[in-house]
Amino acid sequence: MSEIEIGRAKRGRRAYSFDDIAIVPSRRTRDPEEVSVAWQIDAYRFELPVLAAPMDSVMSPATAIAFGRMGGLGVLNLEGLWTRYEDPNDLLEEVAGLQGADATYRMQEIYAEPIKPELITARLNEIRDAGVTVAGSLSPQRTKEYAKTVVDAGVDMFVIRGTTVSAEHVSSQAEPLNLKEFIYELDVPVVVGGCATYQAALHLMRTGAAGVLVGFGGGAAHTTRTVLGLSVPMASAVADVAAARRDYMDESGGRYVHVIADGSIGRSGDIAKAVACGADAVMVGSPFARATDAPGRGFHWGGEAHHPQLPRGERVEFAPVGTLEEILFGPSRVADGTMNLIGALRRSLATTGYTELKEFQRVEVVVQ
Repeated sequence: MSEIEIGRAKRGRRAYSFDDIAIVPSRRTRDPEEVSVAWQIDAYRFELPVLAAPMDSVMSPATAIAFGRMGGLGVLNLEGLWTRYEDPNDLLEEVAGLQGADATYRMQEIYAEPIKPELITARLNEIRDAGVTVAGSLSPQRTKEYAKTVVDAGVDMFVIRGTTVSAEHVSSQAEPLNLKEFIYELDVPVVVGGCATYQAALHLMRTGAAGVLVGFGGGAAHTTRTVLGLSVPMASAVADVAAARRDYMDESGGRYVHVIADGSIGRSGDIAKAVACGADAVMVGSPFARATDAPGRGFHWGGEAHHPQLPRGERVEFAPVGTLEEILFGPSRVADGTMNLIGALRRSLATTGYTELKEFQRVEVVVQ
């Protein structure tokens, strides 16, 4: 792989974001109605290859239920306001009304309230009672502490999501989470990430994870590049992790680990490009924060925005464009890719002649 000389002592390889690439139409086209965008992971089938990000501005128990009924998988943040407060609606209103300079400090105060295990159980039970697939997310730092509560509550899918998650975390301060042992002991599929390189993804796949999140997540609400100097050009990251999936299949005798793009998915074209680079599904945050029925009330933030020592995110304001259902299925009233995400994905497959997502991973792309 070609490298570029940054200076005499440092070289780096070129990497590409979704904005840097484009999908190439082929000689065949199809009707969008003949296209399937269904996705299956473990025993769970979804009509949409989309997970709603576990962010308080995007997912509440109510929106997780609504999203599940529409065919996607809503992932509830089990370290968010819904597991810290009996009724956080007034606090969500307050966060939406904060002035820019005060937002981070006040959010740190609000999220200092301890997580209550009984609320984790109550929220997951609420989603399960609605008859949709139940998914909850914890950070690696909290997983050991609350995992039993989550599993006992009857979660169908467990998501371990952090800025960067490794299979070999080293710590002299506390016993780190052993992902391989932890996943082996669970009876539910685990999705874990983020990661951004071939080697890191291969190590996560060897832990027994059902899916791997690619990227840092957060996207529009993230300041990790500014604060830590870390960044993930997503097209290259997804393609690298897809290569790890292929090689792990050979290594494991055919075990398939799903690749889920998590970050820089801001518009419908980004979903299509993520699949074209090798993703099986995408985790979406900011497009759903634009929904009129989103919990964030026109604002969007992730767990990094209220970190008690080093915030690496910010509260971002979005102009609402429509309901969650309209953002997924249309009709769209704008031409910027923020509405009818699924209709756009179907048309991308149809325009290039593919009928299924796995086939679409073979589509030709070019660097712009």
